[in-house]
Amino acid sequence: MKWSWRIGSIAGIDILVHGTFVLLLLWVGVSHYLPRHSLGDVGSGIVFILALFAIVVLHELGHALTARRFGIRARDITLLPIGGVARLERMPEDPRQELLVAIAGPAVNAVLALALFVILTPLGGPGPFRAFSLVGGDFLGKLFWINVSLAVFNLIPAFPMDGGRVLRALLAMRGDYVRATQTAAGIGQGIALFLGFAGLFTNPFLVFIALFVWMGASAEASTVQLRSALAGIPVSRAMISEFRTLRLSDTLNDGVRYILAGFQQDFPVVDQERVVGVLTRSGLLTVLADRGPTTPVSEAMERSFETAEANEMLASALNRLEACKCHALPVLSAGRLVGILTMDNVGEFLLVHAAVGGRRSTSTLINA
Repeated sequence: MKWSWRIGSIAGIDILVHGTFVLLLLWVGVSHYLPRHSLGDVGSGIVFILALFAIVVLHELGHALTARRFGIRARDITLLPIGGVARLERMPEDPRQELLVAIAGPAVNAVLALALFVILTPLGGPGPFRAFSLVGGDFLGKLFWINVSLAVFNLIPAFPMDGGRVLRALLAMRGDYVRATQTAAGIGQGIALFLGFAGLFTNPFLVFIALFVWMGASAEASTVQLRSALAGIPVSRAMISEFRTLRLSDTLNDGVRYILAGFQQDFPVVDQERVVGVLTRSGLLTVLADRGPTTPVSEAMERSFETAEANEMLASALNRLEACKCHALPVLSAGRLVGILTMDNVGEFLLVHAAVGGRRSTSTLINA
């Protein structure tokens, strides 16, 4: 995610903080300073927010580490002012596994709340929720109610909250995955409408949450429909089969000519028919500005890159294309370069798929 910086790593998972997080700290500092004009209050407020986001990290680690048990890698965890996001390379295809991954985050909050309750009980308990306030109050008591709130809020059956994925997993155990997603997304959007309407008369922040839920539900439904449309289709059907390559001895000027002459933005770099790198447009422009057009391609290309196999499923290759910081994947067959896969071409393929009205017709059209 842009404007995010790495602040550490836990269990091999990078922890990132978004630049807007600084704005949250400033807001917390000001809101704690104004009542009594005390720097001590500012310090306690910032410590509380840092503790809150430590809880959020633990919540997201619950998802990430549970997904790892099913062979799914977590790319990173990003802290935002509205919470945290764990980026998994994919969600489990087995509904039971998805249920466990989705519920792991709220389960972490439930365990933390229980531990805090045990600690606070000899001290008189955490206090009533109606007395909860971000400014002032008992530190451990606030952490208890934060964990309870996170567990309950995330179990609301609406995407992108965990409860939406729990609902989808439960529905998918008894029926079609796409239909389960559409049903869960529809319920989520209904909840969003209710929250938005309630927010108009009570708390405007509910309107923001409603918008967040509505867009999350819509995005999840669209993503699953896309994956369904690509199911069973090999990469060879959607790849670009007419493309240009560069050699190690070529210069950046050759890349510039190819970019200006056609539609291609990234170029596989080959050496004796073997792909040894990829020259991206951004990499070309950066080195071109620094070192000039006569610089060899070998000094500007990416030597670490993802590839796709011509006979692998398009949905699988698309996951890697979305995850990598690249515009195109070289497509190989028996180690030989046979094509390039780009998001643009996948989009064109889907347009053709929709126009001819089915996967079988698309296959016939493209093979003709």
